[in-house]
Amino acid sequence: MGRYTGPKERLSRREGVNLNLKGARSFSDKAGIKRKPFPPGQHGNKRRTRLSNYGIQLREKQKVKRTYGMREKQFKNLYFKADRRSKINSSDKGLELLRLLELRLDNVVYLAGLAPSRAAARQFVVHGHVLLNGKKFNIPSYEVNEGDTIELKTAKLAPSEKFFPVPDWIEIKDNKARVARLPIRDEVDEGIRENLIIEYYSR
Repeated sequence: MGRYTGPKERLSRREGVNLNLKGARSFSDKAGIKRKPFPPGQHGNKRRTRLSNYGIQLREKQKVKRTYGMREKQFKNLYFKADRRSKINSSDKGLELLRLLELRLDNVVYLAGLAPSRAAARQFVVHGHVLLNGKKFNIPSYEVNEGDTIELKTAKLAPSEKFFPVPDWIEIKDNKARVARLPIRDEVDEGIRENLIIEYYSR
């Protein structure tokens, strides 16, 4: 599965929100969205055009997809998986989608404060620096289960500064993290409007 390797702050500027793709820089005044709060490109500083309903849905899908560092095919497959799971469990499709995104191994490593960004967390996993339940695991998209423990093999890889609180569903002890329970909707980024993503793929 390929991944985006271009300018990361360009993505935040395109979506009009800070996607926190650059680690500590994203939380500082040097963040691209703060220095240039308009879309990238030659005509980015001009007035934005009014979006159609489809455009609004597309932008929301792109925003979430880029936040978690996924490509289109991978994200679409995740949506269909959430759809199947919601039918089996008679649960909310939007919540199932958000849980699948939040419980990705690279995302849990990032939320636990063991990596400065999701991209760094992905690299830690791929390079074998992350232990899942005591064993080396190198698949960033793996869905972590309730009760699983995650640990960095090398403690010095963890960032020294924390820029956001660790979610309540993750327990932290030294350089170890444990998924205490499944996340609920209120514990996931409030800026995500999952209903628009569902509408986009339900066309």
